[in-house]
Amino acid sequence: MGLFNVTHPAFFLLTGIPGLESSHSWLSGPLCVMYVVALGGNTLILQAVRVEPSLHEPMYYFLSMLSFSDVAISMATLPTVLRTFCLNARNIAFDACLIQMFLIHFFSMMESGILLAMSFDRYVAICDPLRYVTVLTTEVIAAMGLGAAARSFITLFPLPFLIKRLPICRSNVLSHSYCLHPDMMRLACADISINSIYGLFVLVSTFGMDLFFIFLSYVLILRSVTATASREERLKALNTCVSHILAVLAFYVPMIVVSTVHRFGKHVPCYIHVLMSNVYLFVPPVLNPLIYSAKTKEIRRAIFRMFHHIKI
Repeated sequence: MGLFNVTHPAFFLLTGIPGLESSHSWLSGPLCVMYVVALGGNTLILQAVRVEPSLHEPMYYFLSMLSFSDVAISMATLPTVLRTFCLNARNIAFDACLIQMFLIHFFSMMESGILLAMSFDRYVAICDPLRYVTVLTTEVIAAMGLGAAARSFITLFPLPFLIKRLPICRSNVLSHSYCLHPDMMRLACADISINSIYGLFVLVSTFGMDLFFIFLSYVLILRSVTATASREERLKALNTCVSHILAVLAFYVPMIVVSTVHRFGKHVPCYIHVLMSNVYLFVPPVLNPLIYSAKTKEIRRAIFRMFHHIKI
């Protein structure tokens, strides 16, 4: 028990965008629109996959998992972000901040694992189509989804305890409108090397490895596609990957930019750091339903039929 007998603030103070405090009321409008699109669009995809028999296929099961993680990330950040920007209510209890931190990192890592599972789905569909149904059974899909969730929980379970062992006495002001592990550990007036090393280990062993295997799967897909004689077949095969590639870019590009700016952009203005972190968390849940609705005609048809039935 003595390990956690250290000084903690009763609450943290969240921050919107430094230097743009006077514009927070204006920024709350676009933020609300983004949340409506993220929650509404992803919920719509979840419902479409649930009620439409033609979407009861591996690709769409993985898509529903992706939509679920996007909804969860949005719900985890929504209360504090809207309170900060709309009501200027900046305080959050210490334990509530720990819970929010864990949920944000948990569902972000889960989304990375789902994107990896989706790349495996595309690999099997293109490189070994005759075994697609036998390889990606309902049991296998469920196991992959549970595996992504279990990996996230096991890997991130130590984070709240690594924060609780640190005496936080420098300040209680966080630099975002939500709680993140790197932001919280910087407020400690003690050695944070264990937190930093573990955070880097988590980043490389999960997100880094996921991105590596996604890249490898597309190398194998391109090799298989280029061996196809017909140009039409090549285009058709690659077209089935476009939505997933765009979702991967929407997720990983902001993450890489944020990591690069935090590590090497010491002289970059603070509001740039905050804006890029917000882009990383808010943009993928908004873009994913738009990408899949625009690029996948089966999703569009299912959504149209849903609204048609509602109208009737």
